[in-house]
Parts: sequence; structure tokens; C-alpha cells
Amino acid sequence: MYNSLKENLSSLKSAFANSADFTVRDMILNSDNKTTSAVITIEGMCSKEVIALSIINPIFDFDFKNADGTQILDEIRLSVLSASEIVEFESFDEAIMFLTSGFAVIAVDGCSKMLAIGVQGFSFRGVTEPESEVVQRGSKEGFTEPLRINMTLIRRRIKSPDLVFETATVGTTSKTQLCICYLQNSVSKIILDKIRKRLQSSDLEMVLASGYLSEYLEDKGTKSIFSGVGISERPDTVCGKLMEGRVAILVDGTPTAIIIPHIFVEEFQSVDDYSNRPYYATFIRILKYISFFTAIFVPGIYTAFAQFHPEYFPKGLLLKASTALADTPLPVALEVLIIMFVYEIMREAGLRIPKPLGHAVSIVGALVIGESAVNAGFIASSTLMIVAVAAISSYVTSSLYAPITVLRFAFVAVGGIFGMWGIVLMSCFVLANICAKTSVGVPYMSSLAPFSVRRMRDVFVRADWKRLSRHTIRVQKFAQTKESDSDEG
Repeated sequence: MYNSLKENLSSLKSAFANSADFTVRDMILNSDNKTTSAVITIEGMCSKEVIALSIINPIFDFDFKNADGTQILDEIRLSVLSASEIVEFESFDEAIMFLTSGFAVIAVDGCSKMLAIGVQGFSFRGVTEPESEVVQRGSKEGFTEPLRINMTLIRRRIKSPDLVFETATVGTTSKTQLCICYLQNSVSKIILDKIRKRLQSSDLEMVLASGYLSEYLEDKGTKSIFSGVGISERPDTVCGKLMEGRVAILVDGTPTAIIIPHIFVEEFQSVDDYSNRPYYATFIRILKYISFFTAIFVPGIYTAFAQFHPEYFPKGLLLKASTALADTPLPVALEVLIIMFVYEIMREAGLRIPKPLGHAVSIVGALVIGESAVNAGFIASSTLMIVAVAAISSYVTSSLYAPITVLRFAFVAVGGIFGMWGIVLMSCFVLANICAKTSVGVPYMSSLAPFSVRRMRDVFVRADWKRLSRHTIRVQKFAQTKESDSDEG
């Protein structure tokens, strides 16, 4: 930076290309030298009332006498302003970062440094219940868009100095702030260093959501449609994972947290499991596993049975299914694929259109497409029922909806071409693929492969809290985990 206020303002105006929201409040200070100063802000990012009462009025009322530029800036920082957040800096990149983050920047003629004052006043959505992770019992708070509020939601739940927040910036153009959260006595230092390096290596221009960073955090090697990076909208879920040695990444402007390492069995766990009685939590968890396999395999097995192995159908079901399928003009595999494709179209339309029109999509899908197609003999009623059951089952584990949908289409195509042999071979391929996958060195199928008796207390069944609270198993100590250096605590 320059010592001249005029040159500094000219450089900043040039950087923002005289943008309409770039504002400068010029001031002549009460000093013997009549030193000039300026308060620089981005309109809409700061609170005008706070700026007037906490910055401009105190500076005008203070007598700086015969102090020079550097002394004036020090007096403003130490004696004049009462703001809780004051940062001194001396580079244009930092000035741009503070301005675009809602800070007010104070520049004084004759000084090459500036002050950033925390007076953020932009509008944001309040803390509300997450829509994708609804719970019956427990906290109704979910992450929101501002980074600092999300950090507070975690700090309120873990009142320990072991909780560490590290800030960083990603995106060469967006300059998006993110925060790495971890418990320093629980996390593996090797895993933490690896995550830091992967974030630093991301060469994205824009980072507008946590999903932009997911691919950079994945382990290289085996490609899989399952993700080794978890996403959560709930601060209580994140706190539970931090206790196990995980690392959470909060991205400014995104109401979700990235959790890494992430393993397969966690897709079937929820906050409600630990609020309910163990027997009911176990029942719900088994129900989730059954729904997961139903959503993936049932349409493919139905296609294989109807096309290649009808003898596997019970006699009564065989008569009804064969009669219905004989009246339809299309092969079973093509029929199932078309219905699933139409369902995905209706689902996407239901997500994108305005809410008042959502009922219209439901009516068209259920009455016009569904019932009319069956009555017209275009599709079989048994086929429609199978696809509907699989579609409903896929929402039980909504976080796995994307891989479930892809696998469902793949199993139907394989079952229609190769029959049950194709289903079996495809299953072996998928199983080998996810068993080979790792998440920051932690096996993705941990607890199941490699098998761990101790970890099984919270996989298919949920043990009572007396057993769960005896010992917290840290993720870096899972069997065959490469990054297992942390034995502290």
C-alpha cells in the first residue's frame, strides 16, 4: 500500500472498477495538520447505523492534535473505537477480502496501513429446522448461510478449548471463506494435514457451495458412485462426528457442513437413533437397510424373473403377472426403464416448479400417467407397483438417493439382458468397488469390511448408552486405516 490516501483510494476504486456499491466517506480529522481520512465500505454489506455511531462520530469527536498518519491510525485502533473486532493490515488483497466480507475499512493519509472494523449488517436467513434431516426428538436447529453463525452453533454444543476453528480462503475469484473444525485431542494429525493440502490444491475460480470441494477431498484411486465425503445440515450431527476424530468443513454461504472421513454405515444412522430407546432405534435402522436393498434390487430382480426366470414366481402371482405382462406391447425391461425414467422426470419437475403447482404434478403423475397407462394396456399394473415401491424405499435413505437411482437403472438393464446371473455379477462388482474405496485412508466399508465386533454395537443394532459411552472409537483407529497416528487422549 501507499502512504498517500489518494493513491490508495484510486487503487481500490480501480480494483472495483468504480462499482456502484463501492462507497467512500471522506473525512477531515480534528488535528493540527487537518489530516484527511476515509471510511470505505461495500453498500449493503455493512450496517449504516453502526458505522455512524461506532466509527464516524467517535473519530470526528476525538482531537488528534499534531499526530501524523501512523500515530492517528494507532490512536483510532487503541483509543477511539470501541468495536470488538478491529484488524490492522497492509495489503490491497486483504482490503478487498475485508470489504467484500462486510467490514468497514479505515484509511488515513500518511499511513500505509489500514484498519478493518467488524460492522457486518447484511441480510441472512435465520436459524431454522433443516428440511432434509428432520428429527422427531432433539434439536430443531440447522446450519444457515453465514459462516460465523454456523461456527457459533457448534461452539454452543462443545464448550471445550479442544475445539479448534481454522479459517481459509478458496476460489481465486469468489474468495470464499471456509472453516476447518476439529477437536485437537481427538483428530489424526495425518488426516488433518491431508485435508489441508487438498483444500489448498483446489484450483477453482468460484466456490458457491460445499459440493464444489467434495471431489478434491475424495481419495484418488478407485472410482465409485458412493461418496467418501459426508454432508450434514445439523450442528448436533457434526458435533457427534467431531468426537470420533472427524474433521468438519464449513463453507461461507452454504447451510451444510462437510464431514470427512465418512463411511458407508453412517448413511443409515440419524440423530433420532440416539434419542429413542435402543430396541426401536434398532428396528428403524434395520428398516433402512431393507429399504436400501429394496430400492436397488427389486426392480432388477423383477425384470430378471419376468423375462428369464418366471418359475421363481409363486403360482398365483405368476398367473396374474403373466396375464398383465402379456397384454402390454413392450418388453419387461424396457417397460420398467420407461416408468422409472418418467418418475424421475416428475420428481425433478416437482422440485423445480413453484410450490402452488406441485399438486398439479402429483395429479398428472398419479391419475393421467399412472392409472390411464395401466387402463390403456400400455404398462402392467404389477410393473407400476414394483417401481413405486422401489421409488418410495429410496427416500428412506435420502442421502443415498443419487447412487440408489443410478444402481437401480443399471440393475434393471443388466437383469433384462443377462437375467439373474447378470444381477449377481453386477452385485459382486459393486461390492468389490465400495470395499476398495477409502475416505482419507479410512476404509469406506469400515465395521463391515474389515469386520469389527466392537463397532457392530452401532451398525445394524444400536446398543444402549451405557455401552456406547464406555469408549469412543476414533475413526483413525478403524482396522486397516492408514492414517492412524493419533493415540492421544
